[in-house]
Amino acid sequence: MDDPQERFTALYDRYYRSVLGYVLLRVEQGVAEDVCSETFLVAWRRIDELPEQVLPWLLGVARNVLAKQREIRYRRKVLVDRISALTTKQEHVAWDVAEHVVDREQAISAIRDLREKDVEAMILATWYGLTPDQAATVMGCSARTFNVRLHRARHRLAARLRQEAEVARRTARRPRSRFAEES
Repeated sequence: MDDPQERFTALYDRYYRSVLGYVLLRVEQGVAEDVCSETFLVAWRRIDELPEQVLPWLLGVARNVLAKQREIRYRRKVLVDRISALTTKQEHVAWDVAEHVVDREQAISAIRDLREKDVEAMILATWYGLTPDQAATVMGCSARTFNVRLHRARHRLAARLRQEAEVARRTARRPRSRFAEES
């Protein structure tokens, strides 16, 4: 078979149940079907590079997709826990939404002032959770260059956040005008 579509169809028909069975041992059906879909998408994209022993390769891809989904679920749980901790009233401490709005505005302003490559490096590393090698591939540079960019981007962001916080402190301490006091 030279036609990639026919090869893929034969591959799918032959191995779908095996891959689905493997995945169903680890997750519920809805997630298993998604993992299988993603596994066969990878197979379609690499149809010309598939090894002779396709089933072990497909199971390896499915295993990697499962691991990626586990990591995403873990990160989501950590984020929900962090948000929950921030929004829950603690003993003697009231949560003030206004403080977090100001912090958010300062962060957005600081990020807006960064170079595009700095923002992209931080997004790839933190939002998408890519390894330095993966992120370097996306950015078209070496992993070492990416690590340097990420390091510098984080330092620039920290410096901008300190500047934003200092401006906010100075603005908050500024004495009110007499006109404002009379109204």
